[in-house]
Amino acid sequence: MENLHHDDNCIFCKIIKGEIPSQKVLENEHIYAFKDITPAAPIHVLFVHRNHCKNINEMVEKNPQNIIDVFKAIKEFSEKEGIDQSGFRVISNIGVDGGQTVFHTHFHLLAGKKMRNL
Repeated sequence: MENLHHDDNCIFCKIIKGEIPSQKVLENEHIYAFKDITPAAPIHVLFVHRNHCKNINEMVEKNPQNIIDVFKAIKEFSEKEGIDQSGFRVISNIGVDGGQTVFHTHFHLLAGKKMRNL
């Protein structure tokens, strides 16, 4: 496995290491996915790469393969849950103005209801 960077003060790094409990739905050598504690849809899962980066822009710059790892896990999860055909939304907030509250790149998967157009 690649040499992963962690931030000892990051809540998501602590969740990945098992220091903070979560409702895991998928895990592999690259990705940890868990249910959001304040869901915005019937299915609301966070997909987090084990390698700590603060946002998508940093991830693209430092290791773009991480984004592929995340979306492979999203594909696996959506097929396993049977939402790959009905549809789902994937969101990643970047920066304070974008609504980012945890500065570890993560992707929200929302499903289980018809989404409004943005």
